[in-house]
Amino acid sequence: MKSLIIGIVILLAAIYMVLPVGWGWWGDVLTFLKGALPVLAAFIGLIAILIGIADIKDRKDAKKEEALEKR
Repeated sequence: MKSLIIGIVILLAAIYMVLPVGWGWWGDVLTFLKGALPVLAAFIGLIAILIGIADIKDRKDAKKEEALEKR
């Protein structure tokens, strides 16, 4: 129960610090997001490519298994 209350208090403090009316960290947060978004987009794109390659391999394997079962 203590950890839940502490977590809520820390979360509320973090939200207050990020708000434009908070301690004025809004500009720093925007700078971080501007720098992090391209890196995050590249990472997500790489993961999507790897998932696509795995999907293509799975489809090939499934077709091979179907061909073997038909024999």
